[in-house]
Amino acid sequence: MPEYKIVMPSKPRVVLEEGNKGVFEIDGLYPGYGHTLGNSLRRIILSSLPGASVTSIKIDGVSHEFQTLDGIKEDVIVMILNLKKTRFKMISDEPQTVTLSIKGPKEVVAGDIKTGGQVEILNPELHIVEVTGKVNLNIEMRIEKGLGFISKEIFQKEKVDVGTIAVDAIFTPIHRVSYEVENMRVGDKTNHNRLRISIETDGTLTSREALSQSIEIMINQLKAIVDFKEPAPTLEEVGVSTSPTVPSGNIGKDADEKKGPDFADILKTRTDSLDLSTRTLNALTGANIRTLGGLARKKREDLLEVEGIGEKGISEIKKVLGKFGLNLKD
Repeated sequence: MPEYKIVMPSKPRVVLEEGNKGVFEIDGLYPGYGHTLGNSLRRIILSSLPGASVTSIKIDGVSHEFQTLDGIKEDVIVMILNLKKTRFKMISDEPQTVTLSIKGPKEVVAGDIKTGGQVEILNPELHIVEVTGKVNLNIEMRIEKGLGFISKEIFQKEKVDVGTIAVDAIFTPIHRVSYEVENMRVGDKTNHNRLRISIETDGTLTSREALSQSIEIMINQLKAIVDFKEPAPTLEEVGVSTSPTVPSGNIGKDADEKKGPDFADILKTRTDSLDLSTRTLNALTGANIRTLGGLARKKREDLLEVEGIGEKGISEIKKVLGKFGLNLKD
């Protein structure tokens, strides 16, 4: 019978990097893998890269987006649409408030927005509104970090001040992404794939960074679902005696008759079957700790580094491990 072997692809190769645009190629993909990888990366790039966006706007003298203002050429809804086109780069992860205070007549652009030290405007030349009369225009905007697209109905569920207008938030830093697949020769085969992926960002990150981050996200997602192959820890690793009889505890009324191989099965017990709080269980799952043995192999310091686990969670984990005669690794 013929021998089948999947050839490993090449590292991404830069075809073009120009401003916020980039084109990259990956060669030597197994037949069919071009579309498999290309479509997956495209969806991740569009949906899973963090960005910043306006989430709410407050304009002096305006109670809803369908109003008009004297001395302002555009109506409020056009003004809001232009403000949503402004692209922000945030240094802080915390929501920030930026302001726009103008006395007309004046053409207002995004560069007139006062941002402070935590926010940067990437398209300062963007037209916002034209103030035609001698009037004051005061606007306050809330800028937040997020993923993808979130409709204003989500923000309206939160308590907002009177006069604050929630808006649809476009967080994604990607303007467009597409991919092409063509056949190429690898050895004596002519049906392997070459993947060409084109990315254009809003400038908050480069196209190369967008591709690199999307690949990393895909790898981490796949790593999280392969733990069914996780090897059972040895008894030495979890600090249990390797003598034929396991010390008695709360394992069961016949615990003192349990042999090493039987106890190894207990170490494979999944954490979602243990008496753990939802917060602690979610934190352990996020850290890819999914079995009793995997938990017992961790040191106290290791668990404290897991997001969502504090001293209360450590006490809870120790209590559960104690029921099986186990403890955290020294």
